[in-house]
Amino acid sequence: MSRDAAPASRRPVAPALEEILGQPLPVLDDGYVRVVDYMGSDAAIVQAARVSYGAGTRRVSEDRTLIRYLMRHRHTTPFEMCEIKLHVRVPMDCWRQWIRHRTANVNEYSTRYSVAIDAASRTAPDQWRLQTAANRQGSEGRIDPEAGARLTAAEGDLQERARAVYQERLDAGVAREQARKDLPLSTYTESYWKIDLHNLLHFLGLRADSHAQEEIRAYATLIGEQVVSRWVPLTWEAYLDYRAGGLLLTRAERDIAACLNAGRPQDALRIAEQAGWLRRRTDPSQGATGAALLRRNRERSEAEAKLAALGLTAPWLTALP
Repeated sequence: MSRDAAPASRRPVAPALEEILGQPLPVLDDGYVRVVDYMGSDAAIVQAARVSYGAGTRRVSEDRTLIRYLMRHRHTTPFEMCEIKLHVRVPMDCWRQWIRHRTANVNEYSTRYSVAIDAASRTAPDQWRLQTAANRQGSEGRIDPEAGARLTAAEGDLQERARAVYQERLDAGVAREQARKDLPLSTYTESYWKIDLHNLLHFLGLRADSHAQEEIRAYATLIGEQVVSRWVPLTWEAYLDYRAGGLLLTRAERDIAACLNAGRPQDALRIAEQAGWLRRRTDPSQGATGAALLRRNRERSEAEAKLAALGLTAPWLTALP
């Protein structure tokens, strides 16, 4: 070996992840995710699960079978043996949601010590979202692009004015910790974020979900598809099959599905009523009693969607007035 040649690594290496190590992967208009370092691989997961076995005692096919078993049965400790460190550049409003995941080690860019990053997330005219009527925190659909163009122009003016005021304070000698207080939440921040694989998959399950805010969903989707898939491909495959693409049924949902498959819709209605999804009503004109839909029930709506995914129709959608 040449004196200048680097020694071969003796630790588990993910070759596909090595290809993008240190490379900024762009997100949104000025954000990115960069893999700084990682520990472990699919092989490290199975080695931890088979702590009494040495490396090389199992075929890859058997490793895949074991990882899928661990994922199905929620044996999480072996996945905690893998860790990854990311450098992320993200808007502050998005980061507020990100930092709620307290299972990571975090060191964020400090605007007390350094001048705030001179970049803010901009919204394209056709990307302004409407408030959904389904809940208080989501969005649905887009506003008219012509109206969006006016909002985008106003956004740019606001961001530029806020930055100018911030710079004016700095130039006047105001302390950075105070000068920053009127910066908009669209201002980008950066952070080093280190997390184990088990908790990373939990983060992705929540933040890549269709109900998550679109901006953080973009980051989570990228981390899953471009980072985790390269790092631990067998684990990523199992995660897609059993978590992201799986379907978790409650006891009521399972029993209702069984009744529908057996051709007993009335029993399914009874279970739904016991679950609190329906209520008893009295028909004063006929003196008859029966079931009626509650005006709004989110658990029932979720059950309807799950039944539809199984090719079943919730009986109350057709059997009740």
